[in-house]
Amino acid sequence: MSELMTTLLIGFSAFVATNIDDIVILLLLFSQLDSSFRCRHIVAGQYLGFTALVIASLPGLFGGLVIPTNWIGLLGLIPIAMGINSLINPEEDLSDEIAVTTAEDQDSTIASVINAKTYSVAAITIANGSDNISVYVPLFASGNFGNFLIIIGVFFVLIAVWCYLAYKLTSQTSIANLLSQYGNFILPFVLIGLGGFIVLKTETLSFIKLVGSCICLVILLKKDS
Repeated sequence: MSELMTTLLIGFSAFVATNIDDIVILLLLFSQLDSSFRCRHIVAGQYLGFTALVIASLPGLFGGLVIPTNWIGLLGLIPIAMGINSLINPEEDLSDEIAVTTAEDQDSTIASVINAKTYSVAAITIANGSDNISVYVPLFASGNFGNFLIIIGVFFVLIAVWCYLAYKLTSQTSIANLLSQYGNFILPFVLIGLGGFIVLKTETLSFIKLVGSCICLVILLKKDS
């Protein structure tokens, strides 16, 4: 097998291994689409968040680490907060929690990039990316710059494929009906579970401290409401 094919296969395998769980998140996000939360917000958020993960992994290309994995784990509190807020403030649609936007912002691609909903999707992507960084840092460190560019190219193509697959799956009548009926109920628990998994996996907080943090978030978010 040629070096190019080997690098392509490695890039594909690394992406699938670290983003298979993103399909579930994308399915639920695409099920929340409405007049103010569009496909472009999800796609732009995915690219923005993934780009941040790649940048955070770049020290591996130069043989060192800048961001400790357990610091990345703190980002797991973001989806936890979003999920808790959706549960204790059920009058707010999850897509509303992702952000409020103006009508003008909906009409341009540039607005999609600077839209607050895009940043919220990016935050979920980053928060779910501790495993990405733990894989990408040694992967980048083990290859040369040419291999790095090929792998990055594979990654960015596969992001589009991932978004397309998730969108098409939510377009299936049976799946769309299921998600539209139960999506708003399921998504908060998925976000809380995802955030908890990230925090515990990276050993950022112990289980007791995580539970305490969740209780504090409930108090703060309820007070804000």
